[in-house]
Amino acid sequence: MKRCLLPICLLLSACSSLPLAIRNPPLYDISYTQAIQKIASYNNAPVRWGGVIIDVENEQNFSLVQVLSYPLDSEGEPETDQQAEGRFLIKSPEFLDPAVYTKDTKITVAGTLSGDMERTIGKKLIRLPVVSASTTYLWPVYVYTNYYDSFGYGYDPFYGGYPYYWGNYYWPSASPFVRGPFRYR
Repeated sequence: MKRCLLPICLLLSACSSLPLAIRNPPLYDISYTQAIQKIASYNNAPVRWGGVIIDVENEQNFSLVQVLSYPLDSEGEPETDQQAEGRFLIKSPEFLDPAVYTKDTKITVAGTLSGDMERTIGKKLIRLPVVSASTTYLWPVYVYTNYYDSFGYGYDPFYGGYPYYWGNYYWPSASPFVRGPFRYR
């Protein structure tokens, strides 16, 4: 039982690392498309929006992050496989380092709508809604590697090949250097 306690605690703490303001939407969740139609009527309304970072601008007293908006899933992560909705700005009183808040990184923000600002994109002047951030969350990048261990699930540095075939059966590794439950003597 004691052996199971540590992995369970680690799993539970990993689930709780997402801020509550990001995980739980506001009571009256205003979508990007609703807000863009009547931005003045939703002033100071709580929102939870997300998307992909386009640009970061640091001013003297605040930072502005320009985001390409995407719909959010149930946990608040932007669904980049859906169609983009438009752009919005995140206004943060903190300094947001452009080396950390890099282009094409997924971000979710919880805060309040505080009007709109004009920005030039190419040669076109457009008005973007501004979210005054109370909480921002950068989503980690998961990298899939095609690496298999030497327990019969991939590459064996000593004998190679996948899957391993001995006689009439597929076996894990035949390597004498393998430790674990499938060690051969």
